[in-house]
Amino acid sequence: MYKTIMTPELESQLGRKVPLNIIDVRDEWEYESGHIDGAINIPLGELNRHYTNLSKEITYHIICLTGHRSQEASRFLADKGYHVVNVMGGMSIYKGAM
Repeated sequence: MYKTIMTPELESQLGRKVPLNIIDVRDEWEYESGHIDGAINIPLGELNRHYTNLSKEITYHIICLTGHRSQEASRFLADKGYHVVNVMGGMSIYKGAM
């Protein structure tokens, strides 16, 4: 099971300087066109090869363009025992610093 928040809530947390671990699951070219400062890029198609490098001791906020890929990634990671928060709305409505 995982929690879901909307992009404005993520922006609010970032604005309050809440330390977050953000994984951007968009393709590399999308990530390079603009991403949240500090976010790491693990494209959804590569997640099954790289998820074991993540810690199960911390919570990850998962974001993509609109929320569909992040939902799939969140479900996958939660099923593997990771603590995740899906960010619905994604980068398509993100207005914060990049």
